[in-house]
Amino acid sequence: MSDADAALHDALATVVRRNPGQPLYLQAVHEVLESLVPVVRQHPEYIEGGILKRIIEPERVISFRVPWVDDSGTIQVQRGYRVQFSSDLGPYKGGLRFHKSVDEDTLKFLGFEQVFKNALTGLGLGGGKGGSDFDPHGKSDGEVMRFCQSFMGELAHYIGADLDVPAGDIGVGGREIGYLYGQYRKVTGRNEAGVITGKGVGYGGSWARTEATGYGLVYFVREMLRDTDISLEGSRVVVSGSGNVALYAAKKAAQLGATVVACSDSSGYVVDEDGLDLELLADVKDVRRERLSAYARERGNCTYVEGGSVWGVECDIALPCATQNELHGDDARTLAENGCRLVAEGANMPCTEEAIEVIHEKGILFGPAKAANAGGVATSGLEMRQNAGRLQWDFERVDSELDRIMTNIYATSAATAEEYGAPGDLIAGANIAGFRRVADAMLAQGVI
Repeated sequence: MSDADAALHDALATVVRRNPGQPLYLQAVHEVLESLVPVVRQHPEYIEGGILKRIIEPERVISFRVPWVDDSGTIQVQRGYRVQFSSDLGPYKGGLRFHKSVDEDTLKFLGFEQVFKNALTGLGLGGGKGGSDFDPHGKSDGEVMRFCQSFMGELAHYIGADLDVPAGDIGVGGREIGYLYGQYRKVTGRNEAGVITGKGVGYGGSWARTEATGYGLVYFVREMLRDTDISLEGSRVVVSGSGNVALYAAKKAAQLGATVVACSDSSGYVVDEDGLDLELLADVKDVRRERLSAYARERGNCTYVEGGSVWGVECDIALPCATQNELHGDDARTLAENGCRLVAEGANMPCTEEAIEVIHEKGILFGPAKAANAGGVATSGLEMRQNAGRLQWDFERVDSELDRIMTNIYATSAATAEEYGAPGDLIAGANIAGFRRVADAMLAQGVI
C-alpha cells in the first residue's frame, strides 16, 4: 500500500472510530476521500502536513439548550447546534436548519460538504452549519419568534461578521431570519448586518438571494449541457421538493424553455403535463404553507399522488431539491428506464451512493451538490460583500454575478476532473478542486 493509500485508509478508519452512529457524516467523508486518491498521490505534502487527519475533524462543535414557551404557556426545550468546521479560507459560513431530524450527525455532514462547496465559489468563505430539532411547521408566528429569540440568545456568543455567518436552510426562511437578526441586534447592541445572510432586502439583504440556489442549479445544468446534444429548451424536467430551491429551479428552467411537469412535498407529488403553474405553486407552498393537494384542487387539470415517488414520472432532466438521500438506487434505475439523461443535485447529498453508481453505469450526466447547489452560498457571499460596503446591488447585477460564479464552478470542476484522469466526472472534479484550495491554505497557515 502506498503512503497516499495508507493515509486515506487511516483517515477513513479514524472517522469511523470517532463518529459511531453518524452514517450521514461517514457517507459524506467517504465520498470525498474516495475522490482524493490521485491528488494525494501527486502531492505528498498533503500527507506530510497531516491535511487528511485535520480536514476530517471539525474545528468546533457547539451544542446548547433552547427553552421557549408555546402559545398554551407550556415550556418546551429543544437542542441547538453550531458546527464550525473550517475557517481556513474565511469566516465559517453555512445555513441554519430547523427540522425534527436535526442532530449532530446531520450538521457535521452538512458542515463538511459546506467547506468544499464554499471553496469552489472562490469567495473566501469557511464552512459551517447549524440548527435545531425545532420544527416551525404548524407553529404560530409568535411561537416561531420566541424560539428564534431563545436560539439566537445563545448562538450570538459564537457568531460575527468576521467569525461565523449563518444563513437559512430547511425550516429557516425570511420570517425566521428576521427574528434571528432582530434578536442578535438586541443581544449585542450592534447593527452588524453582515452577521447573517438571507435577510430581507429592506434591512440589509440582497436581491436574488431567495432565488439563488435554484437559479444557480439551472445555470450549472445549462453549462453541463453546453457541449452535448441535449438542451434545456423543450426538455421535460422533474423537481423534487417544493421549497425555495425547487420553486426557483423550476422557474429558471421554465424561463430557459423547459417544461417542468412534476414536483413533490412530504405528502406526495403532483404531475402537471402542461407545465406547473409556478405562481399558484408559490402561493400554495410559500405564502399559504399548504400541501400540494391544495395546488391540485385549484389547478384542476393535473394529477396528485399521495405518497409514492416523483422519480417515476418520465423526464429528460431530474433535479432532486428536497433533502439528503431522497433518490435511491431503484429510483435511479427508473429514471434511466424512462429516458432521463441528466441528474443534478439541488439539495445537499440527495442521491445515495448506490443511486450515483447507477447514474454513472447508465451514462446519465451527473451534477454533484457541492458544485451544482453552490448558488445559495455564493449569493450569501455577495450579500456579505454588499453589507461590508453598506451597498445594495440591483437584481440584475446579483444575478449576473451568480451566473458567472456557477459558470466558473462548472469550468473548474470539469477541468480538474480532466487534469486528474477522470474526464466528465464532476464529483471528482468538484471534490479535488475544493479540497486543494482548502488544503493549500492549511499548509500555508501551519498546524492550527
